[in-house]
Amino acid sequence: MKRLSLLTIVFLLLAGGIIYLNQRKTASDKLISISGTTMGTSYHIKLAPTAKINLPSLKSQIGSRLEDIDSKMSTYIKDSEVSRFNRHASEIWMPISAETMAVIDAAQEISQLSHGAFDITIGKLVNLWGFGPTINIDTIPDSHAIQTLLSQVGYQRLELRHVPPALRKSSPAVYLDLSAIAKGYAVDAIARLLAENQINNFLVEIGGEIITRGYKQQQQPWVVGIESPVAQQRSIRKRLSLQDVAMATSGDYRNYFEEQGVRYSHTIDPATGYPIRHQLASVTVIDRSCMRADALATAITVMGPSQGLEFAEQQHLAIFMLVKQNEVFVEKYSSAFESYLKAGKD
Repeated sequence: MKRLSLLTIVFLLLAGGIIYLNQRKTASDKLISISGTTMGTSYHIKLAPTAKINLPSLKSQIGSRLEDIDSKMSTYIKDSEVSRFNRHASEIWMPISAETMAVIDAAQEISQLSHGAFDITIGKLVNLWGFGPTINIDTIPDSHAIQTLLSQVGYQRLELRHVPPALRKSSPAVYLDLSAIAKGYAVDAIARLLAENQINNFLVEIGGEIITRGYKQQQQPWVVGIESPVAQQRSIRKRLSLQDVAMATSGDYRNYFEEQGVRYSHTIDPATGYPIRHQLASVTVIDRSCMRADALATAITVMGPSQGLEFAEQQHLAIFMLVKQNEVFVEKYSSAFESYLKAGKD
């Protein structure tokens, strides 16, 4: 890949620690762009120029597909499957769609793999800290309330029945929150939709989670940038060339609140019930599946820099971390990530 010139257009993705880079082109080979809002965030899709695209039809299909996923997995929509399950009585099976089951099944697998660092059942703790559907908090939660909820939740308290698809919880405190995996799943779903429409060269981004297929044009790879974790500005820390992979970034440098000089992250540690307090500012995960990358990025964020890097090496994961040390950000990455750094320098 040739180095980007000063004519580079930098398009900032509004909801994630990823920046998409695109070199300026002539009108004849300009990328096709589709954008909108979904899941409380924005989405951006870039397609390489092709004469086969029925753009109005494609936009309609994308909008409908995203609306369908959100209607099943959102905690913001009162009659979604997840919201109905959260209100559902404990110890009674509730039928769900095969699609929602697939996402929850994947979440449970990553919970087991990460020894509970990733846990979709702690939604009530997330809400207690003010990071749920209504993001607000007046006072720090009472420690007794935190411990009470903590004793009643955990991914082991969620039971799955695959045929026919259904869920059951062993505690009424179990409240599902798929926000750390559903956006990644939606990215994968839109990638499949584009492939079904015989579109083979594209980039899909939802809330900062990304997947790429093929090339932009003239065999040029898709280029994205990992954002520097500075709250008051947006700048590029690393440029990466991505082809046929997904990437997700998790960090606490934009979604947090402060109380009496103490900073509280939106990422809740399922082991303690409290926001994480370590110095890992952001972690980026590259994987074949955006759903998997999304959930793993959250799990590693909970683990912290040392345990997270050890976990990545054990699982052969490609991760890149920015760790705050003495007011500067130090880069740490797994062995599997090195090839992406080298490709970005070509």
